[in-house]
Amino acid sequence: MPQTRVVVVGSANMDLVGAAGTLPRPGETVLGTDFVMVPGGKGANQAIAAARAGASCAFLGAIGSDAFGVTLRARVTAAGVDTDQLRVSYGTSGVALVMVNAEGENQILVTPGANAAFTGLTEGELTAVREADVLVAQLEIPVETVTEAALAARSAGTRVVLNAAPARQVPPELLAAVDVLVVNEVEARALTGRGREDPHALLELVPRAVLTLGGHGAWYVDRDGTGVHVPAVKVDVVDSTAAGDAFTAALAVAWGEGRDLHDSVCWAAAAGAACTRRFGASVALPHRPEINALYTPPPPTP
Repeated sequence: MPQTRVVVVGSANMDLVGAAGTLPRPGETVLGTDFVMVPGGKGANQAIAAARAGASCAFLGAIGSDAFGVTLRARVTAAGVDTDQLRVSYGTSGVALVMVNAEGENQILVTPGANAAFTGLTEGELTAVREADVLVAQLEIPVETVTEAALAARSAGTRVVLNAAPARQVPPELLAAVDVLVVNEVEARALTGRGREDPHALLELVPRAVLTLGGHGAWYVDRDGTGVHVPAVKVDVVDSTAAGDAFTAALAVAWGEGRDLHDSVCWAAAAGAACTRRFGASVALPHRPEINALYTPPPPTP
């Protein structure tokens, strides 16, 4: 079977990750237990995750002209991602300050840097989108860029998976080009005012949606009447920072390979769970054998 061609349009950040027993409250200082500096950003994470899950993946985004930018390109390329069209913008790269507690919960502050300058897709970038099987995008870059990429994908028959994170309003023209929307409960409430009590509310915006609920699993719903809950895969959680990125990327890869979306969500749940077993963002993203080891196929349709 030929590899699924995935193009990720999104952000690249250097993640500065500190671990502590508890997360600080406003005005409080706590002593940490560990620190790592690793490439991150939802775009770069999802590109690396897609490549590790078995896709042929290209990443479109922007890095700064600083040392962080050099490291970001090297690490993403080393993961097997095509970075030939990754832009360099004069100035600083995006940076994420991540704090993780003993239960694996996190707080994240992102300063966009070069990501904010990623606008006006070139013809080469648009061609890459049009030739892909699946486009994956998020909302850590200008929404105009995401919309431009999604419309180009739609015009060429490329499937569009939008991870609408971080939580913000999404323009109607972007939603109209989305095939599958992936959101957590905070993001769902930002879009519809409703969360796990009504995942079908997302179908007012898009034809298919996945609502992720962390340790409570995920809901897949579509306008054909499907509404299924996929249980979470139980593992010992170390750090949940990039679990959502692993989930979104695996979903796109599985769907691009021809699996139905219920099965794709089950495989994505295994990827998200596998990711939480290690500390850090991109370094924790699982390879395909790790996902398969945790994957449980959905029950047969009656």
